[in-house]
Amino acid sequence: MSSEAENTQQSSRILAKWLIGGLVIGASVLGFQIVLQRQKKKRPIRVYMDGCFDMMHYGHCNALRQARALGDQLVVGVVSDAEITANKGPPVTPLYERMIMVSAVKWVDEVISDAPYAITEDFMRKLFDEYNIDYIIHGDDPCILPDGSDAYALAKKVGRYKQIKRTEGVSSTDIVGRMLLCVRERSTGDSHNHSSLQRQFSHGRSPKSEAGGSGSGTRISHFLPTSRRIVQFSNGKGPGPDARVVYIDGAFDLFHAGHVEILRLARGLGDFLLVGIHTDQTVSAKRGAHRPIMNLHERSLSVLACRYVDEVIIGAPLEISKDTITTFNISLVVHGTVAEDNDFQKEKGNPYAVPISMGIFKLLESPLDITTSTIIRRIVSNHEAYQKRNEKKGESERRYYEDKTYVSGD
Repeated sequence: MSSEAENTQQSSRILAKWLIGGLVIGASVLGFQIVLQRQKKKRPIRVYMDGCFDMMHYGHCNALRQARALGDQLVVGVVSDAEITANKGPPVTPLYERMIMVSAVKWVDEVISDAPYAITEDFMRKLFDEYNIDYIIHGDDPCILPDGSDAYALAKKVGRYKQIKRTEGVSSTDIVGRMLLCVRERSTGDSHNHSSLQRQFSHGRSPKSEAGGSGSGTRISHFLPTSRRIVQFSNGKGPGPDARVVYIDGAFDLFHAGHVEILRLARGLGDFLLVGIHTDQTVSAKRGAHRPIMNLHERSLSVLACRYVDEVIIGAPLEISKDTITTFNISLVVHGTVAEDNDFQKEKGNPYAVPISMGIFKLLESPLDITTSTIIRRIVSNHEAYQKRNEKKGESERRYYEDKTYVSGD
C-alpha cells in the first residue's frame, strides 16, 4: 500500500509540475501577445504625400499641415526635375532648392528625393514595406496623367488613400501667371526683348504704364486671409523670460530657398527668431509697382510655415526703432549679404541705424545667391516654355475651379 501511495504522490507531483509549467508558459505567451499589441498600438501612423513643390507657397504648406494631421509622422516625396518636365513642363526651381523648401516646412518629418510623378505598384510597395507608410495622401483636386489615368488609382484600389481639401486661391501656375502677365502685356507691344522685361520686373514698371496706360500690375490674388489660418500656422508660443530674441526683416516675396537658408542661420544665433514682414506698400515703394508678387498675408503664411521661424510681425516697419527693440526684447538684428536692397548702409535713412548704434546688428553671409529677382528672371528668360506649361494644366482643371469661392482649405 505504501508503494502505491508513493507512486500516487509522485504522479500528483509530476502532474502539478506540468500544470504549473503550462500556466507559466501560457502566461508568458499571453504577456508576449499583450506586449506586441501595445507595441503595435504605439507604432506611429506614417502618412505619405508627394508633389512637385515648384514655386513653393502657402497652399503647399497648408496641404502638408493637413496631411500631417492625418497621422503621427509625415513623409514627403519630392518629384524629380526630369519627371516634372515630362509631365508638366520645366520646373522653375531645381530639385536641390525644392528639397530645401520642403525639408524646412514645420510639419514635415522626412523627405524622399526623386519621387516618381505617378505612384507605380513597385513604388507603392516600397512605401509600404521600406518606409512603413500607412496611408497615401493627396488633395481633392484631380491629378491626371498624360494618358488620362488617375495618378493615385493604385493607392485607392488597395484602400490606403486619404484625401485633404485643396487650398483655394493659389497655385504655382497662378503665381507664374502673375509674373507672366507683364510678359503678355509686353507681347502686345513692339518687342519681346527679355532684358527689357527683366528690367521692368526688377524696377517694377508695367509696360502699360511706360506706354502711358494704367498698368494692371501683377498682384492678382484671390486669397482670403482668416485669423484661423494664421493660428493654424503659428507656433502659439512666445519667447521665454531669458530667451535671446533674434530679429530679421524683409519682403520675403516668392518665398524661396535663399530665404530658408538665411532664416536657418539667423535661428541658430539665438533661442527665438522673430521675422518682420514688410507691407505691400513698403515693398512697392522700394522695388516698384509690380512688387510684391505675393501679398502681405500670403508672404506671412509662407514664412510662418518655416520650422526656423518662431513668430512674425505682419506689416513690420521698414526702420527698426528703439521702441520695436524694447517691445519685443530683441537681442540681435541680422541681415543677409544677398538681398534685393543691400545699399542700406549708404542711404541717409538707414533702416538699421538704431541697432547698429546699439551694437546689436550683424550682417550674415548668405548661403545661397538667390533673390526674388532670381526667380523672376528664370521665368522671364524662358517665358514661352512657362506659358506652355500653364496652358498644359488644361481647360478642364480651370473649369473645375473657376466657379468655386476662393476660401482656404481646412
